[in-house]
Amino acid sequence: MSLWKQPTDLARINAWSTNTMMETLGIRITAIGDDWLQGTMPVDHRTHQPYGLLHGGASVVLAETLGSSAAMLTLDPEKELAVGLDINANHIRGVRSGTVTGTAKAMHIGRTTQVWEIRIESEEGALVCISRITMAVVPARVVGPR
Repeated sequence: MSLWKQPTDLARINAWSTNTMMETLGIRITAIGDDWLQGTMPVDHRTHQPYGLLHGGASVVLAETLGSSAAMLTLDPEKELAVGLDINANHIRGVRSGTVTGTAKAMHIGRTTQVWEIRIESEEGALVCISRITMAVVPARVVGPR
């Protein structure tokens, strides 16, 4: 059974990133299942730290993008929105180039909070980062449009 309360058209979901950090970093939502959301991010000059490795902060941006997007898809945006409350990340392995892929899966979908786990892997399938985000579910009137 699907978690989603909104249409899961990838073009629609990716349009949310127009003129944002996600667009600048090249983050794209690439696949969606009944209970997971997947996206990619290039490992290049935009996402490197000074040693030429994927910046841990860029991994966190990918994780928050996937967890936040997935959380929003479980809600009716006319009534409620999801906003980040807490995020953590463990950086397991360095990556110098290519593309990383993150997959967000729900750990808890509650009335006022959601918890999502995001696994970020290299092109070879090696775990790069494991992250967990807690989302607060708030009334839509609390957060206005950009």
